[in-house]
Amino acid sequence: MNEFEKNVQSKNHDVIDSIKGFTFSFLFFFIIFFIGVIFEVIGG
Repeated sequence: MNEFEKNVQSKNHDVIDSIKGFTFSFLFFFIIFFIGVIFEVIGG
């Protein structure tokens, strides 16, 4: 066991962190897409 395995900064599971990251990025791009659709409907 090396020194990094002994002193772990984050005790969270990687799966939970990856789900959070995927969800936030998906929501961000969905909001950008939705704003684009709204402008298209208003302008068109």
